[in-house]
Amino acid sequence: MLLKVLLVSAAFAVCHGEIEVDPAAAKQGSLNFYIGFTREESRDGIIFDSTVDSIETVGFNSTLTTTIIVHGHQGTAYTSLNPTVKDSLLISEEANVIIVDWSQYSLQSYTNAVSAVPSVGTYLAALIEQLVIAGVATLDSVHIVGFNLGAHVAGYAGRTLNGDVARITGLDPSGNQWGTNSQRLRSSDAKYVEVIHTDGSGLFANGIGTPLGHVDFFPNGGQSQPGCLLSSDCSHNRAWELFAATLQFDHLLANQCTSLNEMWWNKCRGFTMPMGKNTLSKLGSGIYRVNTGRTYPY
Repeated sequence: MLLKVLLVSAAFAVCHGEIEVDPAAAKQGSLNFYIGFTREESRDGIIFDSTVDSIETVGFNSTLTTTIIVHGHQGTAYTSLNPTVKDSLLISEEANVIIVDWSQYSLQSYTNAVSAVPSVGTYLAALIEQLVIAGVATLDSVHIVGFNLGAHVAGYAGRTLNGDVARITGLDPSGNQWGTNSQRLRSSDAKYVEVIHTDGSGLFANGIGTPLGHVDFFPNGGQSQPGCLLSSDCSHNRAWELFAATLQFDHLLANQCTSLNEMWWNKCRGFTMPMGKNTLSKLGSGIYRVNTGRTYPY
């Protein structure tokens, strides 16, 4: 019954005049598939669906954090984002890791992928509810990590669950059609929302250059990442590369800024906070800047 309610709400959602969800597209998220990983099953993972019986085949540990990774446009479960973040996470700690594949739509045109975001997020919320029913997780133990359009998928999933998931991390959320959109990722989508901005400014920027979460990190000013030269895509991808590095090394300490101008001029001297990690919540809020190196682990 809840899934039917979620589908109806997804079908008639209208996004601030920029993105309209066609009722016929309400079932786009039904084509999601999920791969579960644990330290014992860290290489290939186990494909499962949103039924309790299928979830139980993965061997998740109910005492651990459940981290869900959502790719963006042109991504699949097997593109570099997913194995990189998954491997870094399982090296650094024991956790339940779920990779969401919505490539049936993400590999289509950007406009088609955008139209699928609400439904993909709604179906992800239904999966999370099934994880709770199966005793695998509680909403307080769920961390959704989304890159590019996947950050907005995470937002839809979190708000469908009334903002009760523990944490969402948005990795350079897509800006095209989302910059002023009221349905983009926002701080009310989870108890703690962290956003890492790496390509938020410039003529061909992929991301959003303004704060969205409880905490917004702007590595190297949030644009033109070291070593990327003129490649906007390189700067965009740096968001998940930096996040993966923090999982293993916990080394990127950012300073709080009093304003975006202070952040842009590299004048932030406030309290420090570690960027990234898999911690379910952190103390502090606001805008932060960290300066990094050119190559991994940055």
